[in-house]
Amino acid sequence: MNMERRASLFRNGRSQAIRIPKDFEFAGEEVMIRKSDGKLIVEAVERKQTLLEVLATMKPSPEAFPEIDDPLPEPVEF
Repeated sequence: MNMERRASLFRNGRSQAIRIPKDFEFAGEEVMIRKSDGKLIVEAVERKQTLLEVLATMKPSPEAFPEIDDPLPEPVEF
C-alpha cells in the first residue's frame, strides 16, 4: 500500500521538525532517519527486548547442571 500526503514543517528550537499526520504515526519513541538522493527516509525502530522479556520466552533445559568442584579459597593473611 502506497500512501502519500502533505505534511507541514516547523522549527523546534534549532531543529526543523515535521508534523506527522495521525494516520502516519509510528509506534514507540524512536525512529531511524536517513537522507538518500534528496529524499528523507524515516523508518520505525524495533524496540529491543529486555533481559527479563527474553528469559520469559525460554523453556527450561532438560539437562541437569553438572556438579562442580568449587572448594573454598585458602585463607589469606594481610
